[in-house]
Amino acid sequence: MFTKQPMDQEFLQEAFTHGTMELKGQFTLGSNYTFLVTITHKEQEIQAVYKPQKGEQPLWDFPENTLTGREVAAYQVSEELNWGLVPYTIFREEGPYGPGSLQRFIEYNPNYHYFNLKPADKERLRPVALFDHLTNNADRKGSHILFEKSTKKLYAIDHGLCFNVDDKLRTVIWDFAGEPLPSEYLPNLKKLVSPSSALQQALQPFLNLDEIAALALRAETLLYEGTFPLPPSDRRSFPYPPL
Repeated sequence: MFTKQPMDQEFLQEAFTHGTMELKGQFTLGSNYTFLVTITHKEQEIQAVYKPQKGEQPLWDFPENTLTGREVAAYQVSEELNWGLVPYTIFREEGPYGPGSLQRFIEYNPNYHYFNLKPADKERLRPVALFDHLTNNADRKGSHILFEKSTKKLYAIDHGLCFNVDDKLRTVIWDFAGEPLPSEYLPNLKKLVSPSSALQQALQPFLNLDEIAALALRAETLLYEGTFPLPPSDRRSFPYPPL
């Protein structure tokens, strides 16, 4: 039996942790090694995206061998916010090329991206914009926003360049700059001002204490100002390439 997108979290956790991984291909775009894999567990198959630590290119402004862990941290923050933006993601110690992140693959149309979104779909991006401010995403390209084919659910991917202590936000989504934050997001933002012990425990294998504190400070600042921030005037605020 082939099941592309089982939605049961318990099954996903079991499959991603213990299932057999088989390499199916490599994503050639991007600077880090990224692979499509099939996970087989209990006679079911799930497609996933595997990013091994040893495939990361060194960066001057992020510690080495931390990008895959930041992918997992982004998922943990998305879950704490109850926004469901990031596909199910874990850090797997064993893989074809060693330890790395493993994320559920989303079936989507790669030709439908930020720069040609329908107006109604672009209006749905407020939580993504806010999530990028919170996580200090240094690389929100237009192709990192997906709409699942079967459900039309919105997802955001590629969070390896997040959670830096220094201001690094580079994103294509500045559509809501200066707007008041939607009231329905505020209670969940407050969760990050004083992260629960469970969230801190989930983040500590992947972020240092300064980065976790900076996440809390960004949440506090957003709540205090009450608006989507404006683009910075003293540095580049868009990623390159934008798509």
